[in-house]
Amino acid sequence: MNLLRQLLDRLSTYLPLIVMALLASASWWLVRSVPTLLAPDAQKPVRQEPDYRLAQFSVKSFDASGRMTREVKGEKAQHYPASEEMHIEQIRIFAANDEGSTLNASARQGVATDDGQKVILTGEAFAVRHAFNNLPKIELHSERLVALPDEDRLVSDDPVRIVRDRDVFTAASMDFNSQSGQYALNGRVRGTLAPKAKP
Repeated sequence: MNLLRQLLDRLSTYLPLIVMALLASASWWLVRSVPTLLAPDAQKPVRQEPDYRLAQFSVKSFDASGRMTREVKGEKAQHYPASEEMHIEQIRIFAANDEGSTLNASARQGVATDDGQKVILTGEAFAVRHAFNNLPKIELHSERLVALPDEDRLVSDDPVRIVRDRDVFTAASMDFNSQSGQYALNGRVRGTLAPKAKP
């Protein structure tokens, strides 16, 4: 009986050491195994095909007061994770800023970045900045327009046609600020200024 008690006393003395050795071995195995398990995922290429599709959709953004500031609609859309882009058919855009300026745009196709910083409109691209604060209505027509929503800008490197009230301008390229109504025209620029209506 005494011999058994002495054996148990010695074992209890070394038990914490044995448990610590087992835990250290398990930790070492875990550290060695986890990078091996994670490595294939890290090397895995990003999918080139769409990861989801939408049909007859509408995405809206609101400010803190609940006012809608942006809406993007389309007939169909496909999201590509490799390029972080949404490709949209029959795209329609509405945008409004804090100053009260509103803009509508449309095209046969659109490509929107995931961060919302850029939307490329192609195929009969059209945009209209509605009249506000004594600024006239302005229409933009081109085969390709690039919308930069956070900058309130529309730019195009393709020929454009601009209708401001009754005035008409054409140019090889354009940079339009939808908030101020100012635009820079480049290349061969032509304009037709309509006479002001008599009061």
